[in-house]
Amino acid sequence: MEPYRIKVVEPIPLTTPQQREEALRRVSYNLFDLRADEVTIDLLSDSGTGAISAAQLSAGMNGDESYAGSRSFYRWRETVSELTGYPHLLPAHQGRAAERILFTSLLTPGSTVVSNTHFDTTRANVELVGCQARDIPCPEAKDLDSPHRFKGNIDLKALEQILQNQQESPVAAVVMTITNNGGGGQPVSMENLHRTADLCRRHSVPMILDAARFAENAWLVTRHEPGYQDRTPRQVAEEAFRLADGCIMSAKKDGIVHIGGFIGLKDPELAQKCERLLIATEGFATYGGLAGRDLDMMAQGLLEVTEPSYLAERADIAGHLAQRIRDAGVDIVEPAGLHALYLNAGRLLPHIPPHQYPGHSLACQLYLRGGIRSAELGSLYLGEEDEHGNPIKSAPYELVRLALPRRVYTRSHYDHVAATLASIAKDPSSVHGYRITDQSPILRHFSIKLAPAGV
Repeated sequence: MEPYRIKVVEPIPLTTPQQREEALRRVSYNLFDLRADEVTIDLLSDSGTGAISAAQLSAGMNGDESYAGSRSFYRWRETVSELTGYPHLLPAHQGRAAERILFTSLLTPGSTVVSNTHFDTTRANVELVGCQARDIPCPEAKDLDSPHRFKGNIDLKALEQILQNQQESPVAAVVMTITNNGGGGQPVSMENLHRTADLCRRHSVPMILDAARFAENAWLVTRHEPGYQDRTPRQVAEEAFRLADGCIMSAKKDGIVHIGGFIGLKDPELAQKCERLLIATEGFATYGGLAGRDLDMMAQGLLEVTEPSYLAERADIAGHLAQRIRDAGVDIVEPAGLHALYLNAGRLLPHIPPHQYPGHSLACQLYLRGGIRSAELGSLYLGEEDEHGNPIKSAPYELVRLALPRRVYTRSHYDHVAATLASIAKDPSSVHGYRITDQSPILRHFSIKLAPAGV
């Protein structure tokens, strides 16, 4: 059962099919543009969408809003220092701000950043400074049905080859995303992190953690990696942070807060460069664009997130939804993770070609039939077309991500999601594709406009 009881509730919108159809047409079939009060179950993201605890709210009431040197900063720094071991810590208003500051300070145009998988904003912030973002997930990640427990790992053989041959494009950093969000929410093993860190040290390349979901990764390590069954998630997390040269983190995930993030570094010179840019663009180094109360709530959230009872329940409710989805006849990326489940839309809707976006088609159907908002991770997200709309690049898989907010929805809410998927799976051939009518040259999925294919 849930290791908490509910103290405050808010009503959720209950809309009619006609209202949802009108809403989707109004926003040109871009789910990001829907109003929140038009969505019944919102699984678009787990970023900043969780429920804070009474202890977090209480900590926030003690927030010190001094412009510089607030008590909140020093409380936050003590907590994050004990967790990560990094001597240089800079708060930022969210993860993508931390990415921008670190990459602008660390990277030089023409270099490469290698990762198990960059997520969308991470890739964008690498490319915006004139660098190449290169993904080398492990071979096991290619099999969506495989029960392999650590499909978030980086391909160590490929990494070693890249690091040994840096003449054309030097590697500026290796970014390890834990868990691997863009790779189906799969965890990274500690063995893989150790070996990656060793390769990076031998080639004098910094290893940086994208630590947005560090606690969930640690939990899965304690459940499935030999030698770690007797360790606590907190102990595993501490070991992971200390293997790396630094980290970027969106605390809106495993900080269980609505806003916030940070940069942690070992290198004092790099930290100084980051601090200068932070002050110029985010705020003074002791608040980084955050209120004091945000720093206090983040510190408390970082303590709560490694509690075994919290993580066990999060795994249990994700497993509950995963089994209901399988029972509905819809395949997911296996094994089921914690922060999200990834639907195999390409397999469910084989009649829709990649550049009519089967993932987006399924996401639209989830909204039309059940008021459920989700995110496409397929050829709309990763694909490319020429100026005439002809396909140039397709995604390797057509997926839909159901991101599970922390401590927000109950099992009956998730049963509604599974029942909606079951209704779609009864007649998948009735689902149609979409075409693009307008798009941005970068991160197009956030602002794209579409219309039903053939209309």
